[in-house]
Amino acid sequence: MEKFVINGGNALKGTVKISGAKNAAVAILPAVLLSDSPCTVENLPEISDVSTILKSMSALGADIKAINKSSVVIDPRPVKSYVVTKEMAEGMRASSYFLGALLGRTHHARVAPPGGCDFGVRPIDQHIKGFEALGAKVIIESGMVDAKAKALYGSSVYLDKVSVGATINIMLAAVKAKGLTVIENAAREPHIVDLANFLNSMGANIMGAGTGVIKIRGVENLHGTVYSIIPDQIEAGTYMVAAAATGGDVLVENVTPKHLESIIAKLVEAGATVNEYDEAIRVSMKKPPKKCNIQTMPHPGFPTDMQPQIATFLAIAEGTSIITEGVWDNRFRYVDQLTLMGADIQVDGKMAVITGVKGLKGAPVKAVDLRAGAAMVIAGLMASGITEITEIDHIDRGYERLTEKLSALGAQIKRVVVPKPSSNLKQA
Repeated sequence: MEKFVINGGNALKGTVKISGAKNAAVAILPAVLLSDSPCTVENLPEISDVSTILKSMSALGADIKAINKSSVVIDPRPVKSYVVTKEMAEGMRASSYFLGALLGRTHHARVAPPGGCDFGVRPIDQHIKGFEALGAKVIIESGMVDAKAKALYGSSVYLDKVSVGATINIMLAAVKAKGLTVIENAAREPHIVDLANFLNSMGANIMGAGTGVIKIRGVENLHGTVYSIIPDQIEAGTYMVAAAATGGDVLVENVTPKHLESIIAKLVEAGATVNEYDEAIRVSMKKPPKKCNIQTMPHPGFPTDMQPQIATFLAIAEGTSIITEGVWDNRFRYVDQLTLMGADIQVDGKMAVITGVKGLKGAPVKAVDLRAGAAMVIAGLMASGITEITEIDHIDRGYERLTEKLSALGAQIKRVVVPKPSSNLKQA
C-alpha cells in the first residue's frame, strides 16, 4: 500500500503535457474486439484502468503487443470467450463496454457488473433497453449480465436519460447490426466522438456523434486500423485548476481547447487568467479566487468529473459559492475529507454551499474515489503544512505519472510505501 505525502504552499509553475483520454481509451480498447484484423492504438495513458482493460482482453484471448509505453497492437482474432468474470471486471467501471463489444462480435456477452468509483447506484437499464431494441435478450443471473441474440437488427433507441455508458454500449452493439440504428438523446462527450471516429476508421458508418442524435448504419465487417486517442480533458482540467488554486502559472500542453470551454469559463469567472493556443492553454492566478456557482451536467456543460477539483479551489474563494451536482447522486463524499483540512462546506443532497476560508491546512486524508483523490492532491498543494493521502489506488486509475508531472511544476510531492501493520501482537 502507498500514499502521497505533500508539503504544500508552492505555486505551480512551468509546462505539463497531457496524456491520452482515460474515458476514450476504456471505450476504444473493447471496440477493437469488433475488428477482423489487428489494430494499433496510440496515445494510451499509463494508468491502471487501461492496464486492467488490456489484462481482461488478454484473458479473453486477444494477442496484445506493446510498441512503447503508450501504444499497443491488439489482434482480436484469437478471442473465443464471451465471458468477462467478476475478477476481470473488479475495480473497472468500463467493464460494461465489453457487453456491447462482445454482443456485436459474437451476439453473446456475459459480463460482471462494473466496478470503479462508488457514486451510488450505477443502473444499466438504458444499456439493456438499447440491446433489447437491437434484438438481444438480456437476463441477470448469478451476478452476471447475460446478453444474447440470434442476430442484431438496427432500431430506434430513445434514452430516457443522457447516459455516456449506454450511448457507447449501443454504438458498439449496433455497428455491425443489420440496418439503421438511431440513438436519440445520446451523450455528446468528446470521448463519444473519439469512439465514433475510431470505429469509422475501421470501416463503420456512424454519423452525428457529438450531437444528440447518432445514426449508425450497420456494416458486415470492420478492419484493422491505426488510431491515436484524444487528449484527456479531465486531466487537463485538473492541472488547470491546480495552477489557479496554488496561485501559479502553468502551460498545459497537448489539449483540445474546445473540450475545455466550460472549465475555462469558470476559472475566468473566479479570476484566473486563461490564454488559449492551438493545442495548449496557459492558466495563471495572482489574487485569491472569487466566488462562483456551478452546476454539473452532461457535455457541453460543466463536467461532473471536475466537480471535486473546482470545489477544492472554491474552498478559498472570497464569498460563498454553490455547486449543484446534476449527474451523480453521491459525488460529495469527499467533502468530509476537505473539512478535515479546514474547508467550510455544507452539503444538502445534490447541493454544496462553500463558504471561502483564508487557507487550508495539511492533514491526513484519503481518496474516496478517482476525482475526489485528485481534489485531495490539489488541496494538499494549496494547504500549509503536510498532507498525507491514502487509498491512492483510486488516483492511479486515471492520472499518469502524477507525482512526476507535479514535481516538474515545483510541487513537493512524493509517493511513500505504507508499512503493513505488524502481525506480532504483544501478550497482555
